[in-house]
Amino acid sequence: MPIGKCFLGYCILICLLCLASITPFLSPYSYQETNLALANQAPSWNHWFGTDDLGRDVFTRVSYGISISLGVGLAAAVLDLIIGFFWGGIAGMTGGIVEKALMRIIDILVCIPSLILSILLVIVLGNGIYSLILALGLTGWVSMARLVKSEISFIKNQDYYLNGKLIGASSSRLLFHYILPNIFHTVLICLTLTIPSAIFSEAFLSFLGIGVQAPIASLGSMAFESLNAYHNYPWRLFFPSIFITLIIFSFYLIAEDLKEQKEMYA
Repeated sequence: MPIGKCFLGYCILICLLCLASITPFLSPYSYQETNLALANQAPSWNHWFGTDDLGRDVFTRVSYGISISLGVGLAAAVLDLIIGFFWGGIAGMTGGIVEKALMRIIDILVCIPSLILSILLVIVLGNGIYSLILALGLTGWVSMARLVKSEISFIKNQDYYLNGKLIGASSSRLLFHYILPNIFHTVLICLTLTIPSAIFSEAFLSFLGIGVQAPIASLGSMAFESLNAYHNYPWRLFFPSIFITLIIFSFYLIAEDLKEQKEMYA
C-alpha cells in the first residue's frame, strides 16, 4: 500500500478523535441544548452543520456522536476479542472432542445472521448503550474464534512448534513463546476490522430505532432521527452519514496497512 493511504487512515482517525475531544470544551452549545426558535436552520457561521428539529447544533452533536460511536465500536470489539480469543484458543489448544464440540457450536451460530441476533438481544436486554455493546459483543465474536483456532492449528503443525515439544518445552512456554507471538499480528488485524464492523452495526441498529436512545446521540441515532426530514433538511442526514463513512474508511485503511506489514515480514 502506498504510504499516502496508510498515512491518510491514521490522520483521519486522529482528526476525528481530536474533534470529539476538543469540541465539548470549545463549542458554545451543548449536544442536548434545545432552542425551537432555531429549529432546522441551514449550515451557517453560527451553526456550521446547521440545526435539527429541536434547534440543537448539529456540529456539536456530531462531535459528541463520534465519541459515542467510537466508544461503542471499541467496547464491542474488545468484548468480541475476549470471547473469541478464549473460545478459539481453547478449541485450538485442546483438540479432540472439546475442539469438535466448540467448533460445532460456532458452525450453528454462523448460520444465524449476527444482526438478527443483535436485534433479538437488544429487545430482550432493553434499549441502552450498555445492552447495545453487550448485544454486539455477544454476536460478533465468532469470526475471531474461528481465526484464532485456525491460526493455532496451523502453528501446531510447524517445525518450530514440533521441535519445541520434542525438546520438552512446557505448555506455558509453547503458548507464550511460539503461539501468542505468531498470532498477535493476525488478531490485531481482525480486531481493527471488527471495530468498524461494530460501528456499522450500531449505526444500523440505531437507524432502526433500537440502538442508542435520546438524550445520548450517536452518529447512527442522528441519521435515524433525520431520516423523515432529509428531503427538506438534507444536512441533518448528510453530516452524521459522512462521519460514519470516514470512521469506517480510516479503520479499513489501517487494517490494510497492518495486513501488508504482516505479509512483508512473513
